[in-house]
Amino acid sequence: MKTIFEKSNGVDGINLTDEKIDISFLDSSFIRRDELGLPQLGELEVMRHYKELSDRNFCIEKGFYPLGSCTMKYNPKVNEFLASLENFGNLHPLTDDADCQGALELMYKLQEALKILTGMDAVTLQPSAGAHGELTGMMIIKKYFEVKGDLRKKVIIPDSAHGTNPASAKMCGFDIVEIKSNDKGQVDIEALKSVLDKDVAAIMMTNPNTLGIFEENVLDISRLMHENGSLLYYDGANFNAIMGYTNPCIMGFDVVHLNLHKTMATPHGGGGPGAGPVCVTKSLKEFLPAPLIDFDGQKYFRNYNLKHSIGSVKAFYGNFGVLVKAYAYILMMGKNLKNASENAVLNANYLKEKLKKYYDLPYDEICMHEFVLSGEKQKHENGVSTLNIAKALMDENTHPPTVYFPLIVHEAIMIEPTESETKEKMDKFADIMIKIAKEAEINPEKLISAPHTTPVKRVDETLAARHPDLKFQG
Repeated sequence: MKTIFEKSNGVDGINLTDEKIDISFLDSSFIRRDELGLPQLGELEVMRHYKELSDRNFCIEKGFYPLGSCTMKYNPKVNEFLASLENFGNLHPLTDDADCQGALELMYKLQEALKILTGMDAVTLQPSAGAHGELTGMMIIKKYFEVKGDLRKKVIIPDSAHGTNPASAKMCGFDIVEIKSNDKGQVDIEALKSVLDKDVAAIMMTNPNTLGIFEENVLDISRLMHENGSLLYYDGANFNAIMGYTNPCIMGFDVVHLNLHKTMATPHGGGGPGAGPVCVTKSLKEFLPAPLIDFDGQKYFRNYNLKHSIGSVKAFYGNFGVLVKAYAYILMMGKNLKNASENAVLNANYLKEKLKKYYDLPYDEICMHEFVLSGEKQKHENGVSTLNIAKALMDENTHPPTVYFPLIVHEAIMIEPTESETKEKMDKFADIMIKIAKEAEINPEKLISAPHTTPVKRVDETLAARHPDLKFQG
């Protein structure tokens, strides 16, 4: 496919005016001497070019997207419509509270819904993504201990936690203490006890963890932490697995972030936008970013009166369009949010059972919304790596799952089917994975050289990420 520069034919798509503009008032150093060098095409050709480019993108409308740990459920189109309503889409963020009561009411009611879902007492909608929510939560924990005059320096992070957890804690000045998983893929209680001392501020946990396994001993962990005067942080990126069945408050957590751009079905991918609200217990409410959205019985307002606030963490008030879509999803689902989790867990366990005969399953436990296979068998016996398997999936019009994460599983293949997909789609995906496993035995070279049908074939991932070629050289 040619670039739009190569297609340029000198035709103007649009001319705003034929009038010659006098620019003599400008300093000569600001005046361009050469041609701008932009492509010139008619409007129809431009439209066709970008439509052809968009057709090359893989998206949820095209096929299955089993991206483990990064929920890619279907985003209902009605949510997009609601977020684009004129009074939402064109509302200026500096509008006075009296003139944006509808938007404030929506945010307030979203906060109330998230309080019910998490069991927490207060919510900020400011953070713009999951890792931003983590950072906000760790800032709250740090400020909490500073106000107490108890300057604790350590944060415990299991090796099954999300990869951004240690980065978020480290950015807040904490020292990271990693603890290993036990043979069931869960937090090793004895390992936790061995590192727990009065210098530990918190533990950051993902539950279910990145193996898709629920932490059976979570109540023992929360008791140990609280007896030590430490707090518990809940990474809610995997909240899709537990909605309506349990919540972080029941488990004993003090702070939780949610990825609305995953659990509540707003688009996720391409770098955003996202939303990572942080919910806290009553004792931490005064530490939340200001302002909170409050209601005095008559009007909704932005409340800046927080005694120990860590300050604002986002310009204006978060990614409002994502909040609209998330609230619409919650209203649409209602009590069926519980069914979303039930079906996500059912789909994951169904796929796990179908595939464990053909791939290694390091932790053969009942999983939650996702599970982790290993391509170690294929690599050891036939030289077909997990990356080769992922590339081969692209030839089958299926987006590859997350690979090589979590790090505690060699040649990891992390699969999350979500509740959006039907049994027919589950069976088709399983058939493709089985076909690839058999191909690895019969014709491994075909997989090693995959993909064969995509517009761009095998690239150097490291070079492409670090040195992208974004400039057309005519």
